[in-house]
Amino acid sequence: MEKKFFNQVIARPWLTLMLLMLAVVAMSSGGRFLTFVGDYRIFFGEDNPQLQEFESMQKVFNKTDSVTFVISPNEGDVFNPQSLTLIKELTDDSWLIPNSTRVDSITNFQHTEAVEDDLWVEDLLLELDMLDAEKVSKIEQVSLSEQLLENRLISLDGRVAVVAATITISEDDMQAEVPKTSQFVRELQAKYQQAYPEHKILLSGMIMMNNSFIEQSQKDMSTLVPLMFLLILVMLAILLRSVLGMLATLVVIVVTIASTMGMAGWMGFALNTVTVNVPTMVMTLAVADCVHVIASMLYEMRQGKTKKEALAFSLKINNRAIFLTSATTAIGFLTLNFSDSPPFQALGTIVAVGVMLAYVYALTILPALLNILPIKQTPSISSRSNYDRLANFVIDSRKWLMPVTVVMIIGFLAMIPRNQLNDVATEYFSKQVDFRQSTDFMEENISGITTISYEIRSGESSGINQPHYMQKVADFSAWLRQQPEIDNVNSISDIMRRLNKNMHGDDPSYYLVPEERELSAQYLLMYEMSLPYGLDLNNQINVDKSATRLTITTKNMGSIGMIALEQRSLDWWQQNAPEYRVIAASPNLMFAHIGERNMPQALKGAFWALVLISVLIGISLRSLRLTFISLLPNLVPAGIGFGIWALIDGNINLGLSIVISVTLGIVVDDTVHFLTKYQYARKQGKSAEDAVRYAFVTVGKALAITTAVLVVGFSVLIGSTFTINSNMGLLTSIIIAVALIIDFLLLPLLLISFDRAKGAENAAALQQKTA
Repeated sequence: MEKKFFNQVIARPWLTLMLLMLAVVAMSSGGRFLTFVGDYRIFFGEDNPQLQEFESMQKVFNKTDSVTFVISPNEGDVFNPQSLTLIKELTDDSWLIPNSTRVDSITNFQHTEAVEDDLWVEDLLLELDMLDAEKVSKIEQVSLSEQLLENRLISLDGRVAVVAATITISEDDMQAEVPKTSQFVRELQAKYQQAYPEHKILLSGMIMMNNSFIEQSQKDMSTLVPLMFLLILVMLAILLRSVLGMLATLVVIVVTIASTMGMAGWMGFALNTVTVNVPTMVMTLAVADCVHVIASMLYEMRQGKTKKEALAFSLKINNRAIFLTSATTAIGFLTLNFSDSPPFQALGTIVAVGVMLAYVYALTILPALLNILPIKQTPSISSRSNYDRLANFVIDSRKWLMPVTVVMIIGFLAMIPRNQLNDVATEYFSKQVDFRQSTDFMEENISGITTISYEIRSGESSGINQPHYMQKVADFSAWLRQQPEIDNVNSISDIMRRLNKNMHGDDPSYYLVPEERELSAQYLLMYEMSLPYGLDLNNQINVDKSATRLTITTKNMGSIGMIALEQRSLDWWQQNAPEYRVIAASPNLMFAHIGERNMPQALKGAFWALVLISVLIGISLRSLRLTFISLLPNLVPAGIGFGIWALIDGNINLGLSIVISVTLGIVVDDTVHFLTKYQYARKQGKSAEDAVRYAFVTVGKALAITTAVLVVGFSVLIGSTFTINSNMGLLTSIIIAVALIIDFLLLPLLLISFDRAKGAENAAALQQKTA
């Protein structure tokens, strides 16, 4: 059946191409349904507990997404008429930003003070014509002494100030409104940068991070995919030494990518910062299938066969191996569905579909094209090839090569524990990205953008006015300010203590929580009634005043530090006020937890992938011995890769947590092709040593070419400004390169060591059959 099908493909190439192209057009038409989603929330599933807590808090209090203008004079501090004028004007204009619901800066800070028997609440700088030397001095004195401002809206040394605009965008409008808002903000930045050239004005905040996700993904699609095309075509033309073979492969690449992306649209998937890599990955894997078919055909033509005979033999000998490698690669990617992050689940499913489509096209469209194109090869039966020499080197050196290889493997595996799970959300972008540069400057000079919000529930309506409750909030705030990671604590308890002091003639000794519940309620009501529109306390107090939100700003820590701080904070409440329920949430916490949740899931997926792949190899090769021998070369490359990564970086982020699943199926490809050729030779009665030589000569070049293509393909991702992609590309390239070395060194030695006896049985059986 298989032979008959391939004969039809070769005999009727134009009919094959016409039928397959109709199928390609049908599948590709689904591409019109593809949309792009760049919101950071896409990384979290609906059942993610951190996302649920964050969204619950967002519904009770105002949203925390923001745009942050970071302002720094080239000389001196911001306490001068020109800098304060800039901050005041930018604060006023920031209310015009699309979707802006609140703007905070030192100039509109709601300063309170007692004036005789009255409580005055007004902007720290109400009008620019009030800006005289005395006013500048007062602004400086209040800004640098107010805990609510320090390292949030003003640096401790006064050299850097912040204007923070709170942006409220519904989930449905996120894709359209984030770029629109970002564009307006950038125009505002350019306007003020031109008007105030003596100042540095930078942009940060969660909205700008969201926009960076969108922009960097689009940039990757427009630059990396074309670069990948160019590199692969040049490599194939050089390595295969066949321009026509390269062109046939190009057709397969194009139809595979078109079909895959179309199927993604039909299945309802969306493009995002992760799935934009699908074309690059599918392209690379499709090339690997084509190379084996073309390399075997050209090899047989050089041995004297006609093109049709060589093509038929290539399809016969490669079909099982290509199917097996495609299936194992697809299984590896499908295990990404164990991931806790939807974009990686989508990546796994889409690439798995693409891999199987590449298999179909490599055994139909490709041979049809190869038959039509005038490909020629001069018969040349050389006595020895480079791969024959390599085989002899490995076989002759096995007594010392085996222990040296084992020692090196153990050495790299021993480095694995030096890695640690650690995600830093701001470091998802390379230092070339404006957002990263601005955020790094902000962290170095005032604070990070990492935040944690705590919802502290009193358990009763108007419960926040209880002296005991408010005192515990004040104690918690004081404890937080002692923690080395904290830059700022924004707490309602500071406002209550300031109001109590104001109502006692600004006597510093009354900077305390009010002792009576009714008094607290009165102070709070009077203060809220004095606040201007947009600067109310809805971002800190819920409607029935049963809970408050306390927000801390920290240094841009990794996930380890974030989770540790979260746990210490919740432990504080358990030990000091267990009667109150406290929830911690923020986008930064969500990213901190996702990496820790993802790695165990990735390992679980890799385990099941290994089981399924081993079963497939066992069924295909019909040899329990070869299946067990294949386990080590399949597992060792990932271990060595992570050992090397410990020396390069040592931090495992969200992207690297899926590399095992991504590479496992790819790594198996080399092993399967080598074992298939080895087993074929053994069934012909060759010894283990001769079978190894045959495998090297017949498939060694194809393995080297496919590995080179795969390494270059995934290395292209290193150029991504999105570090999740660049780190994944680098580590994947390392593991794929290591896999070839292992299959060229360790696998032959294992076969010779553990498959000798089987060779004698095969030879005897063959002699008996011949006789």
